[in-house]
Amino acid sequence: MSYDQFKTISSVKKAFDLTVVEGKRFLPELEGMAPSDILTGYLQESLPIVATSGSEKARSEGIIYPVLLEVRRYLDRHISLFSGEEFNVDEAAGLSGRCDFLITRSPEILEIEAPAIVVVEAKKQEYPLLLQKSCST
Repeated sequence: MSYDQFKTISSVKKAFDLTVVEGKRFLPELEGMAPSDILTGYLQESLPIVATSGSEKARSEGIIYPVLLEVRRYLDRHISLFSGEEFNVDEAAGLSGRCDFLITRSPEILEIEAPAIVVVEAKKQEYPLLLQKSCST
């Protein structure tokens, strides 16, 4: 079993007996901000190509990853990003497999360190879905 067996937030909550706790933040609250010239220029150049591409990989790496890099830049590189990495937390519980994107609250870029959040792209919707499971070890 792998992460993709979980199709809805309610199925995750039920499988792991989770309670949603609102008000606590994984990342600091950010003020509204304009995208940097770097991100704006990159998206102006790449969006016409990746938006019309038939490749999900091209769209995710060409749109989502640059936005995540912008967040990392804004947070003075105090977080790390991983793309397409194996993240096997508990195979028996279905918490295993390759993740679209991982964000860790550590600047360590060679290894995934907790706490981490997993960014999962919604394949049949227009917007990415963000699931958060903070790991303490």
